[in-house]
Amino acid sequence: MYGIIGKPLIHSFSPKYFNDLFGQLRLNEKYLAFPLQKISEFPNLLIEQPDLKGLNVTIPYKETIMPFLDELDEIAQAVNAVNCIKIKNGKLKGFNTDTIGFSITLKPLLKIQHHKNALILGTGGASKAIAFALKQMNIHYKFVSRTKKENNFSYADLSREVIQQHTLIINTTPLGTSPQTDLFPEIPYQFLTKEHLLYDLVYNPEQTKFLEKAITQGATIKNGHEMLIAQADASWEIWKKDEL
Repeated sequence: MYGIIGKPLIHSFSPKYFNDLFGQLRLNEKYLAFPLQKISEFPNLLIEQPDLKGLNVTIPYKETIMPFLDELDEIAQAVNAVNCIKIKNGKLKGFNTDTIGFSITLKPLLKIQHHKNALILGTGGASKAIAFALKQMNIHYKFVSRTKKENNFSYADLSREVIQQHTLIINTTPLGTSPQTDLFPEIPYQFLTKEHLLYDLVYNPEQTKFLEKAITQGATIKNGHEMLIAQADASWEIWKKDEL
């Protein structure tokens, strides 16, 4: 058995994707959604589901899950966030496949002459994976959050100059996710240009308000659907390996 933990999980892509995959491969495996109201419920889940071999982790537990794990791989350790857990012989090892999914799907869209500086909207677990991937690609980045922090921007800091200097903008917040599709990050969209690339980790709906507003300014857009597939496939590869 495999599954996903997070809150909420009503619109999670993962159960259908993995159960369809298991059907295609003719495997006697199941993938279930395990909504946890708080991360302290996690040990009970392991007791209640002794057949679990792997888990995905989504909002809001990508960071708070880590103290419950026995080991982290190098990337998860560097990112300081986990979205994939392998369970073998009672041991739990954390991985981060968000970095893989993001890198694979961003690279074809990059224009080196334009996309040298990025803004990462949000500072949660997903944002750390994005930051790690950008660093690997030699793209300078700044985080944007609601409150001003050292070396980062607040939303109030996003002037015309800041927006035009940062032509790659990634939304790692859940704003705009179904059913609250009217929400979007409060950035000055009027300063976007055709050189801008806006990437939204949200995949449901297919086109968020964040992306709609970018289109009106002529910017290139990308939603999180392909990233989700790529990170899911990377999770499956981890679970299939014999070694922990």
